This record gives sequence, C-alpha cells and structure tokens, in this order.
Amino acid sequence: MKFFIDTADINLIRSAVELGFISGVTTNPSLIAKEGVNFHERIKEISEIVDGPISAEVLSDDEEGMMKEALELSAIHKNIVIKIPMTENGMKVVSALKKKGIKTNVTLVFSANQALFAARVGASYVSPFVGRIEDIGWDGVELISKISEIFNFHDIDTEIIAASIRKPLHLEQCALAGADIATVPYKVLIDALYHPLTEKGIKKFQEDYKKIRIHD
Repeated sequence: MKFFIDTADINLIRSAVELGFISGVTTNPSLIAKEGVNFHERIKEISEIVDGPISAEVLSDDEEGMMKEALELSAIHKNIVIKIPMTENGMKVVSALKKKGIKTNVTLVFSANQALFAARVGASYVSPFVGRIEDIGWDGVELISKISEIFNFHDIDTEIIAASIRKPLHLEQCALAGADIATVPYKVLIDALYHPLTEKGIKKFQEDYKKIRIHD
C-alpha cells in the first residue's frame, strides 16, 4: 500500500516528502480554503515539490463547469489527477476525460456500487471515505475490502485510495483490506510512525551506551 498526504499545507507537504515514503498528494476545496491561498497557485506549488499524483478537485456540479475546470487544472502539470465527485454528471465527465487521457480520482465514494460504476467509466482511482462511513455507524474498512474483492475478481485496474483516515489503526486495517493507497493527514502519519516501545528501546540503548563509555 502506498501513502499520499491529504493536505494543502505546503510546509506539511515538504515535511512529509522528506520522510521518503510519500508517493502523492490529495487536496480538496475545504483544505485549500483553510490555507487562504489561490487554488491554482497552490496546486502548482505542490506539483513543484511532489513527483507523483496530485489530486485537485473540481468545484462545479454541472457537466460543462466540471469539464472546464478539469481541463484548466490538468494543464498545470502532467501529474495532476482530476478529483471528481461521485454524481451522474461526475460520471459523464470522468468518461470524457478518460478519452482525453486525463487521469481522474472519483471522490465521496460510500458504497461498492459507486466504486464499480466509477471504475467502469474509466476512473484511475476511487476514494472510499473510511472515517465518514464509520461516523454513521457503518464499517469503512469492510467497504475497502468489498471494493478490493470486486476489483480483483473482475480484473479492474482502478486503484483504491482509502480516504478519510482518522487514526493509525486505519492504515493497518486498510492495508490488510486491499487498499492500493491510503491518503493520510500529516498528524496521523506521524502518530503511526512512532511507538512507545521504540522510544523506550532507544532510551535504553542510549543509557546502556553511556555505561560502556564510562568504563572505557
């Protein structure tokens, strides 16, 4: 399973890339609005830092508007993936972009049916929202597992991005459930990176080494 960082904060993106295991970035209108920056300029900045897929979301909900925005965003950089909502108009746009050779990430996926529809119209990625599904009492990880099973059974190339990751445990669960990618907030990445026993072990080694130096 690969890791994307889910943010529009340029400093967090730089820090995450320095870790060495970040393969891409996902953003959304809410994340960019939080930064208070120009949407297209921020996407361009990100593309100069990350050598991998960068999901940039359209804001329109009509077919013509989505297509116009998609073409503008895709022109920013070759790594831009157009993030399209799981709607009827969205499916039409995904199909049209596929014919133009433009990669898409269908977002706000909450069922296996939605994921299958998106894959069949040509989505490069589908993004099931694990945390948001759990918010309504359903099992988000089980959804990842179902989608993975369907895609494997029917030999579908569309990659599964586990989104709305809220805690380190989600990473393990989604990896086991068959997600190709997890897109993760920076804090969750860092929380998953550390373990109290690792910290305890480092401290013990340092203390023992000091004892060795004393006897030298």
